Amino acid sequence: MSFHSCEWCGFTWTAEAAKNATVQAISRDSSPTTTTPLGYALFATRWLQAPLYFGLVAAQGVYVYKFFNELWTLVLRCVTGQATETYVMLAVLKLVDVVMIANLLIMVIVGGYETFVSRIGLQGHRDQPEWLSHVNSNVLKVKLATAIVGISSVHLLQMFVDVHHTSRHALLWGTVIHMAFIASAAILAYMSGPMAAQSERVSHETHKEPAPEEVRSPKAFVPAQAGSRHDDEPSVEERLRAAGFPARKLLEEFDSEHPHSFDRETVARLGKLDFVAARRNVVFVGPPGTGKTHLAVGLGVRACQAGHSVLFATAEEWAARLAGARDAGRLAEELAALDDHPVLIVDEVGYTPFDAGTAGLFFQLIAHRYERSSLIVTSDRPLGRWDEIFGGPSALAMVDRLAHHAELVRIDGESYRTRRATSAWAD
Repeated sequence: MSFHSCEWCGFTWTAEAAKNATVQAISRDSSPTTTTPLGYALFATRWLQAPLYFGLVAAQGVYVYKFFNELWTLVLRCVTGQATETYVMLAVLKLVDVVMIANLLIMVIVGGYETFVSRIGLQGHRDQPEWLSHVNSNVLKVKLATAIVGISSVHLLQMFVDVHHTSRHALLWGTVIHMAFIASAAILAYMSGPMAAQSERVSHETHKEPAPEEVRSPKAFVPAQAGSRHDDEPSVEERLRAAGFPARKLLEEFDSEHPHSFDRETVARLGKLDFVAARRNVVFVGPPGTGKTHLAVGLGVRACQAGHSVLFATAEEWAARLAGARDAGRLAEELAALDDHPVLIVDEVGYTPFDAGTAGLFFQLIAHRYERSSLIVTSDRPLGRWDEIFGGPSALAMVDRLAHHAELVRIDGESYRTRRATSAWAD
């Protein structure tokens, strides 16, 4: 058995993990304690900002009142026939202006409070804003700058629509101020790019643990640790690295126009991650190259961003892992340890046939997670033909448990990779 196979058994990995844990413990013990009571007191002063955000909430209420007041006036003048086309356009622009300022307030209230005061804890909430999952001071500043540019654009448009009642001096300075806002936002966005990259690089180097050269591999598929918990909740980046994705794909990057048949509404609903809370499964079925792995990884990345632990591997890699645990006499412990991961992704089911023994291992995995945790599976053939993949009598029982609480997404079309290659050859 090779060195990596021994890692599946858990002996070598346990020794290396113990050594790494010892090194980390020594490093922590030897590092000087820099936090003092004065430091804690200064850090606690961040709560002085909390009343400021509640004041902005009150300002949000003022803008809600202003919006409906303007809307009511517009409706009355339209009903009584007193509204001209120019008036209606200006009134609608005022409503848009109020909404954009309200959006700016929301970004400052929610994003600023979470960044500078305290975490709100929206991870996994179905209504969590997309931008809040990766908000930081740089992102918040750029979003505020772009929001200000948008508000300035609306103001300038109002001035040009009502040009007959606007002086040339006001138009000139309005245009100059708007261009200044655009230039400031562009400079801020340009500067935040290198700053964010530097922060990411420093974070990566800080969290990178020393490991012997032979333990490192192109794809670190670390066995689950039974009962091992970190005192501090891992960051999104740590969860993404631990998941073992072959590449980081986002749902937003999926070319939904490529497949001939594709249930976009189901995938959009799955993107809200309700299936994780409900402990349901997801099965993507389709020919090779239609984007099944992309969608599975996209859901996995989003689950990591929402605070869930995810593990990704191909069916062949899962088979090797389970077989190693079985041969070491610790299959039950391995299955129990995998419960620490609410989402497991099994990719490429059907590309390699399995014997009856391996089919039994997959049955035990699916049966153990049945109504307990979620599985995301990709396969090139429907569940009714899984007897062609798994030998032995367990295929039917495996499919029965997998499909009972599952979202089945069928993707039809030609291979995206083949189409790209054919197009490049024709060009």
